Amino acid sequence: MNSEHTNYSLSGSQEEPVAALEEAPNPLPRAVLRLNNHFLLDGEWKFALDADDTGLRDCWFLGHDYEHSAHWPGSIEAHMAQAKGDAPAVMWQDTVVAWYEREFTLPTIAEPLTRSMFQLTFGACGYETRVWLNGRLLRTIEGEDVHFGEYTSFSYELREENLHPVNRLTVRVADTMDAETTRGKQESHIYKRGGIWYQTYSGAVRSVWLEMVERNRLRSRLGVDSVVEDQLVRFNVTTRVHDPGHYTLRLRVFERGAAKATPHLFTSDFPLRLEAGQKQQRVVLEMPGARLWSPEAPNLYQLVAELIDTDGYAAQIETHFGLRKIESRGRHVYLNNEPTYLDGILYQPGTATYEEMRRHMHAMQKLGCNLVRVHIAGIDPRIYNLADELGLLLWVEVPSPHTSSPRSRQNHREELLRMLMLIESHPSVVIWSLYNEDWGCQDIATNPETRQYIIDTYHFMLIEHPQFLVVDNDGWQHISQEGRLKSDLLTAHLYTPDMPHWQNLLDRLVRGEMDGTAAFPLIVGDAFFYRRQKPLIVSEWGGFGFANYGGPEAGEERTEQIRQFKQELRARPIAGDVYTQATNIEDERNGIIDQHTGELAVPPGLLNSR
Repeated sequence: MNSEHTNYSLSGSQEEPVAALEEAPNPLPRAVLRLNNHFLLDGEWKFALDADDTGLRDCWFLGHDYEHSAHWPGSIEAHMAQAKGDAPAVMWQDTVVAWYEREFTLPTIAEPLTRSMFQLTFGACGYETRVWLNGRLLRTIEGEDVHFGEYTSFSYELREENLHPVNRLTVRVADTMDAETTRGKQESHIYKRGGIWYQTYSGAVRSVWLEMVERNRLRSRLGVDSVVEDQLVRFNVTTRVHDPGHYTLRLRVFERGAAKATPHLFTSDFPLRLEAGQKQQRVVLEMPGARLWSPEAPNLYQLVAELIDTDGYAAQIETHFGLRKIESRGRHVYLNNEPTYLDGILYQPGTATYEEMRRHMHAMQKLGCNLVRVHIAGIDPRIYNLADELGLLLWVEVPSPHTSSPRSRQNHREELLRMLMLIESHPSVVIWSLYNEDWGCQDIATNPETRQYIIDTYHFMLIEHPQFLVVDNDGWQHISQEGRLKSDLLTAHLYTPDMPHWQNLLDRLVRGEMDGTAAFPLIVGDAFFYRRQKPLIVSEWGGFGFANYGGPEAGEERTEQIRQFKQELRARPIAGDVYTQATNIEDERNGIIDQHTGELAVPPGLLNSR
């Protein structure tokens, strides 16, 4: 396959203005940009199912006769259906193993590979992925022979001596119904498809691409934490170095969309002595007079970060960021030191395409929401960028395992760390849920080890990622230790279509009745006495149209019921709410936005109570 990009100059040598980059659509599912060319490996791949899981034993990576073809990105389920000639996606019951293979011609480069190398990146693939180049097993930059997880990207550096003019790339993808893996709402051995549980969506789910990167560079992993009172921004950068020595980290901040010749607003240099390998480094930049980011004024700045060697060569990345502060204080959530009511909506993207997700985000803002709760799923990183631009607050969640065990907790922590590494730079991301409704921590009320893991993770987030609010277990059964809630928000999931019952539930909730409001007690562990010391959030309600929740399915009756139920929320000392939900997904027919077109089924502004 021929690449559309024939100029493979190093990333530091292209001089495109920032504005041009912002106006052009970003074809790659990542938030940080490099000013180099890339070669998308999307398209037709050879495809074969490995029903008996013999491919490793029989060395398919050295050569195999593939029966079918498949389009990457896509899911194993869709590729299975295509191979069998079926229209709908195919379900599998226990284990699925698939192999993909394609050839690519190595792009011609203008200069020798002295400062640079080729890097191969998968936007997401999983749950278990192995990759071979010309029959050689590759190891990720993190040193993994097998990459686990299906929601975040991972990369391989390609050694020059292993590259040929024409190269063969082989990928083995495996998934199971293992309830100890981080599955979100995909079915497992424990939760079967139907109702609120969905079909699996496995495999080659995001783009894969080849690009040129420097041997000594900044990785596209950036954390941003602002101190708005002191007008400071703390940047966590990740360096990747093959040649030990002295380097300078240079940060420059521009007005977003500024032309090439526009002078920077702020800059600072940081001398570093770096050994070979990968290292994280925090640095602080003063930004006096900087405008804050909020839903009402989503002010963003452009960051250009360079790692400069002793010869003056600069390896560059760039991204946008914003200054904001989120805080749980008393009964309010404060954004930039101002109390802010959270008008939220539950969003389950499912198998939506990137373009469909874009339409959904615009539609949720049109409904009047200032918060979107992305429900236990990892999404295309460009959607986080879009939320930054629109001024939509995001509540994100770790895709949950379906059972509680030491292994499921380890998988949960690793998934959390992978997600944090890739999305901690976005001002839109303000809240994280560790668990939801006990999924993956079903023994939270009885097992001290489960509670201790959640407590330790909560404390880790407070120390390492203070730019977020953290919820321990959303919906009910929050952990109290010595009377201290191990959650920044006290949340409850309340479902009823009956107005008197709804009013009674809300009254009992604000009175501090921890039992009998939600499906399970709101507190586990030690006694907790609510005196409005934590913000109350009704983080799921409504669901009108879904048979299990009741209420009207559509039309003016549903609109009026949503409006009346919302008014009852605002009449009480509650800090925010999350209506369920944005779009239909499989059996859950309770959406108020068309899942394909993004058209509203209710009037604009219906959820805006601010």
